[in-house]
Amino acid sequence: MLLFTLCLISWILGDSGRTTRYWDCCKASCAWEKKAAVTQPVDTCAKDGTTRVASNDTVKSCCDGGEGYMCYDQAPWAVNDSVAYGFAAAACCGGESGACCNCYELTFTSGPVNGKKMVVQVTNTGGDLGSNQFDLAIPGGGVGIYNGCTQQSGAPSDGWGSRYGGVSSRSECSQLPSGLQAGCQWTFDWFQNADNPSINFNQVTCPSELTAKTNCKRT
Repeated sequence: MLLFTLCLISWILGDSGRTTRYWDCCKASCAWEKKAAVTQPVDTCAKDGTTRVASNDTVKSCCDGGEGYMCYDQAPWAVNDSVAYGFAAAACCGGESGACCNCYELTFTSGPVNGKKMVVQVTNTGGDLGSNQFDLAIPGGGVGIYNGCTQQSGAPSDGWGSRYGGVSSRSECSQLPSGLQAGCQWTFDWFQNADNPSINFNQVTCPSELTAKTNCKRT
């Protein structure tokens, strides 16, 4: 009974965590089959970033010499001045089987976005992420460990900007492919160039606007 009560309190109040940012162009880990109980794996795109790959769940990642890439439309956007939607890699919530394609409401608790909310669908995981860390998928946010962006669109060897952290000004977003520039500019507009703000988070029902871009739903 005590364990149930603690879990219920955690579900109502949420947990605390932290955010980082990345965009490595690689096929998402939740795009592989049998990662979780879902309708289908997260969509994977061809090199153009928009064409969905028919053999989505078996195509090899560009970061492993294959032809599977992140889709350009799996980038963040503002719903209004206080709410945004997007996608993230995450280390929480029972690992891949528990997190893949679930959605979480992140309430930022530090920096210029303090009090703003972002609903993200988990499309990826990361071996270098700490507990309760959400790595927001933001074009120009830094490639991190893996860099598929050079193969996909001729990005510098460390990606656009710094390998960890990415571009540092809105004007640098013009270096990215046109299909990613709006997502990059979001960093400096809605997100106010926040640097890895802390969060409180809780699981929510996925908005259809997010699942329409991944075609992945929990069953």
